[in-house]
Amino acid sequence: MAAGEECRRQRPGRRVRQRAPGGVGWRSRGGCAAAPRQERRCQCPGRRLRQRAPGGVSSWLPGGRAAASGENADVNAQGGKYGTALQAASAGGHKVVFQLLLEKNADVNAQGRWFDYMLHTTLSGGHEAVVRLLLEKNADVNAQGGKYGTALQAASSGGHEAVVQLLLEKNADVNAQGGEYGTALQAASAGGHEAVVQLLLDNNADVSAQGGEYGNALQAASARGCLAVVRLLLEKNADVSSQGGKYGTALQAESACGHKVVLRLLLEKNADVNAQGRWFDYMLHTMSSVGHEAVVRLLLEKNADVNAQGGEYGTALQAASSGGHEAVVQLLLDKNADVNAQGGRYDTALQAASARGCLAVVRLLLEKNTDVNAQGGKYGNALQAASSGGHEAVVRLLLGKNAHVTAQGGRYDTALQAASAGGHNSVVQLLLDKNADVNAQGGEYGNPLQAASAGGHEAVVQLLLDKNAHVNAQGGEYDTALQAASAGGHNSVVQLLLDKNAHVNAQGESTATRSRRRRLAVTRRSCGCS
Repeated sequence: MAAGEECRRQRPGRRVRQRAPGGVGWRSRGGCAAAPRQERRCQCPGRRLRQRAPGGVSSWLPGGRAAASGENADVNAQGGKYGTALQAASAGGHKVVFQLLLEKNADVNAQGRWFDYMLHTTLSGGHEAVVRLLLEKNADVNAQGGKYGTALQAASSGGHEAVVQLLLEKNADVNAQGGEYGTALQAASAGGHEAVVQLLLDNNADVSAQGGEYGNALQAASARGCLAVVRLLLEKNADVSSQGGKYGTALQAESACGHKVVLRLLLEKNADVNAQGRWFDYMLHTMSSVGHEAVVRLLLEKNADVNAQGGEYGTALQAASSGGHEAVVQLLLDKNADVNAQGGRYDTALQAASARGCLAVVRLLLEKNTDVNAQGGKYGNALQAASSGGHEAVVRLLLGKNAHVTAQGGRYDTALQAASAGGHNSVVQLLLDKNADVNAQGGEYGNPLQAASAGGHEAVVQLLLDKNAHVNAQGGEYDTALQAASAGGHNSVVQLLLDKNAHVNAQGESTATRSRRRRLAVTRRSCGCS
């Protein structure tokens, strides 16, 4: 052996490739011969060893244990995507595999991952033959858990009539509660499965049972527009005015989905047209907001309260006005809807119509002597609402009816600031021609100039400056117009302001000072001080 090679072998920590007895191995640190790689990995605790099992089937065993000849797989082992092997087979409806597992005493009542119980898994797919096998193996027909709560609810939801019949013959509890739909009857009703609904009712299902997503079976059927199922339930004396669930009442559920035939049927059964629901509070509000004139007429004929208050829009008139539904507005006004009722998102019907630029509706309301200067709501008044949207024709109409151009309140405080924020040149000019206060303080941006500068509306900024807007006025979100324009990167506006001697180093006032100033401004307005 060469001296150099001997030196390398003797050097501590040096690894030398050398044939070990019986094959190729490695000499480890310190010169000790290592065992062959497979042998060494077998001795490692927790290592997984891939090994050919008898018959050529490859398996993975934990702990480095080789599979002993004849070792049996645990048929009830839990884990993985489906929970158990039986759950996996049942999910696909593989009857032969399923039968084999059952012969090996697979636990039919073991809980899995998706549907909790094997019977529930099978029923969701309507595999009748597999269901029979499970029941023969004493699967618990009333076990509770999972998405559908019970096997009967799972089968009813899918409309599997034969399976539902089978479960009922095995004494499934027809009124068991739980799961997504609360009861099997609600599950079948939600799916519009008429035959299953009839079967459950024939087996004394409680038509008035409460719970689940829709509150009761009638609301579920109404929401899906299942006329035949609604008829069945009503024939069994379902409470047409029962409250609860997703929509509040069956009538509200129907109205949300627009099934007019079902609606008429519910009204014929004296459904309470003034019952409050979850979304719009009142049925009349719901229908008015979407402009269903025929349904609104029907509700009014059934004595719906035209001035009932509540919900997003406050009144039916505001709801209809917001959508620009002229015919519905006229219908409500003919039924003596209070044109000046306040409440809801826009506070008044006039502000709602003005915000959306519904000129025809605005005219209708003004003809009924609505208060053009009523204060409140998102925009403070109708003029500010119209100005914010740049609805010039509506603005002209309101000004022609003596709307106060300097009225303050709402998000932008004044109509001029609202129009300036949106960059509506023609509206800004119109308001200025009516002597709007170009330096009025308040609102989101503090003053009109800052509002226009924040949006980069160069033409509006020029208009305001020409009307002697104070270039260094402070207040609002950005404190000054220059800071607002700079924040938005509006170069041309920044240049305009600098040309008007805007203070480039102006410091914003403290939050406390600004709050005191705003409180003072509010106090002065409330007492009528100038």
